Amino acid sequence: MTRNLFAELRRRNVFRAAALYVGAVWALTQGIAQLTPVVGAPDWAARWFLVAAVIGFPLWIAFAWYYEFTPQGLKRETEIEPRESIAHHTGRKLDFAIIGVLAVAVVLLLTDRFVLHHGVNEDAAAVSAQSIAVLPFLNMSTDKEQEYFADGISEELLNLLAKIPQLHVIARTSSFSFKGKDVNVAAIAKALGVAHVLEGSVRKAGSKIRITAQLIRAADSGQLWSETYDRELADIFAVQDEISAAVVAQLKVKLLGAAPTAKAVNPAAYALFLQARQLDRQRSTESFERAIALLKQAIEIDPGYASAWDLLGDVYIGQANDGSRPIAEGYRLARESANKALALEPDLASAHARLGRVAMNYDGDMAAAAQHYTRSLTLTSDDADIFRSASVFARSLGRLDTAIALCEAATAMDPVFANGYGNLAVAHRFAGHLDEAIASARMALKLSPGYSNGYYNIAVALLQKGEAQAALGEIEREASPTWRAIGLPLALHAVGENAKSDAALATLIEKYEKGAAYNIAYVYAYRGEADQAFAWLDKAVSIQDPGLSGVGVEPLFANLKDDPRWLPFLRRIGKAPEQLAKIEFKVALPASSPQSTTTAPAPR
Repeated sequence: MTRNLFAELRRRNVFRAAALYVGAVWALTQGIAQLTPVVGAPDWAARWFLVAAVIGFPLWIAFAWYYEFTPQGLKRETEIEPRESIAHHTGRKLDFAIIGVLAVAVVLLLTDRFVLHHGVNEDAAAVSAQSIAVLPFLNMSTDKEQEYFADGISEELLNLLAKIPQLHVIARTSSFSFKGKDVNVAAIAKALGVAHVLEGSVRKAGSKIRITAQLIRAADSGQLWSETYDRELADIFAVQDEISAAVVAQLKVKLLGAAPTAKAVNPAAYALFLQARQLDRQRSTESFERAIALLKQAIEIDPGYASAWDLLGDVYIGQANDGSRPIAEGYRLARESANKALALEPDLASAHARLGRVAMNYDGDMAAAAQHYTRSLTLTSDDADIFRSASVFARSLGRLDTAIALCEAATAMDPVFANGYGNLAVAHRFAGHLDEAIASARMALKLSPGYSNGYYNIAVALLQKGEAQAALGEIEREASPTWRAIGLPLALHAVGENAKSDAALATLIEKYEKGAAYNIAYVYAYRGEADQAFAWLDKAVSIQDPGLSGVGVEPLFANLKDDPRWLPFLRRIGKAPEQLAKIEFKVALPASSPQSTTTAPAPR
């Protein structure tokens, strides 16, 4: 009976049909896997194709058993006389088809290994095995307004892991840039240059939380570890510690000291802080006001919450810079908030950086700023925001090699954040590296097409190169009305359109007189109108314009360098070359940075 069944399966070409099916599925699966990243298909496409293929296999076998191809077309096996059967000839055709399908599969396999993935192993080797990106956790709460909480938990985990020196952790702005995008893990890891990705979800209902986290290996999208935590809100900090410990264990990180742990605060104050931090990043007048209200509530609940005090200082600076609060008041409140944070937590790196920014932008006290930035950089090796802020300070001192090194360190931590490349563009422009400045600005625009002042930076670099017409074309593409208004009179003057330059400058003054005195000064300087330039510089001093921090090194003031009023003006505000040269500012960069250590040279 079994022998007869086996013979009948062979006669009806069922085995050949099965081989053809399996070969075709193998070839198609390889093709789908190779096309997935090209066409932007989700990474589950190949997986679901295989599921469908498995379901379809018995149906195909049944088809091969019950039906046969004849010269008259497809017929049921029971309708064909044995002498009329051409199953043997059909079998020979199936043999050729099987050989063809297997040949295609082999070609696809070789293409994947030696063409599409050529160099992938080398690239993977260059990526540290102890590197990770923390993606924003999904908000699974029924209340969509709780998304700030899911984002906040993700960021707190990121910050906790970033405290481990042996672990390379990508900064928030780059990791969160993939939020809401249908991009597979391998593509995200490749873009960020990491070997692992941590993702998960958060569900919050009253005082109950459920956090699910999973650690993914980027090389093959394999899950290394997964856990679900059902806890009370008060246990959130313990959960963060447990997830961090699990990541450290899975990545085989050898800690040189005790593992960092999350600092517990009042859970209600913590939730308010997370919401306020999200609002602060929206950078609007309304969001600033709402953030302040929430932070004041958090501080009332937990007066010892240092991070809440520090964040409050950031909001006040944001208000001062966007004109929604007077500059003097905003910076005064920011100083008070940062000092309060440091009184509670003396080693809070971000608060030291905040005071450095106040000293640089508002006080004009570069020596005090240097002390705060030095302390801040000593306390952290992983905060891209602090490195970017310190790079602006180094640029203001004229220590341009240091400024560029700090910018490059920040972009290594935060590789797809447009603002990092924007800062790098300015540092290169100040240093006279004009092609590098243009390339960095274009990278910022590639990452964020609406990036503010991207085209402005390109235009000014082109002006410095003497390519006036090209500069005018770039500034006309600038998305920011403010930076476009600042750049137009510069470019129009350079191309000889003096009347249009005058009109553009009049518009700039009419619209932005109170907030752009420093910028108006360098427009006049570039146009060779020294008297007006010095008059506007005096206005900038009177309102304590933050832009003055870089006045000594801004190339657009080049026409004033030989004016007898220039050095006395710089000395009056503490920005003369000999004054800046006396300021000690030594920076030790992370080992993974382009330069591990740089001693800031004095300007010449």
